[in-house]
Amino acid sequence: MMQTARVICSSNYSVLTCCLRQNILRHGAAVNLIPHQHRFLSAEAALSTPTADGAPKVYPEKIQNIVSQITQLTVLEVADLNDLLKKTLNISDAPVMAFGAAMPGAAAPAQEEDEEAVGPSKVQTSFTVKMNKFDAAKKVAVIKEVKALLEGYNLVQAKKFVESCPVIVKADIPKDEAEKLAEALNAAGADCVVE
Repeated sequence: MMQTARVICSSNYSVLTCCLRQNILRHGAAVNLIPHQHRFLSAEAALSTPTADGAPKVYPEKIQNIVSQITQLTVLEVADLNDLLKKTLNISDAPVMAFGAAMPGAAAPAQEEDEEAVGPSKVQTSFTVKMNKFDAAKKVAVIKEVKALLEGYNLVQAKKFVESCPVIVKADIPKDEAEKLAEALNAAGADCVVE
């Protein structure tokens, strides 16, 4: 019984899916959006499906009551019911394959993921020079170098800048400019890195 319930709840044409479609169509929200789904309009037709010998199958009253109660639910209630059944019956969101049938589209997403992984990676075009610390004995030399390398800095601004380490010296600059700036500051006594 539990296995049957799991298969019904997880298949694409499950009872809950049918009821959900039936509620959508009954409430008129998507009558023109799903024209090929009119076979789900009648709950009575679903209850009297013929068996192999041609006679209509008779369902127990308990099942008929459950179906009639489900058809009275709103769309949100059907979704909540579906979630609760999945949790109660420990059903994953992955589709269950009935009768050992293979899904032909299952291999395509894996190939797409591999192609995306092999695709071109982003090349860093802008770099940042960061001063982490400086040698206290060479503080004056570092301040003078900052004043000389950075436009618009006077001696007082350069001193405040150096004393606020760690600090970003320049951002969004080409690699060769970033390397030259870091070399000059490192030679003066600072500890700079290019990121």
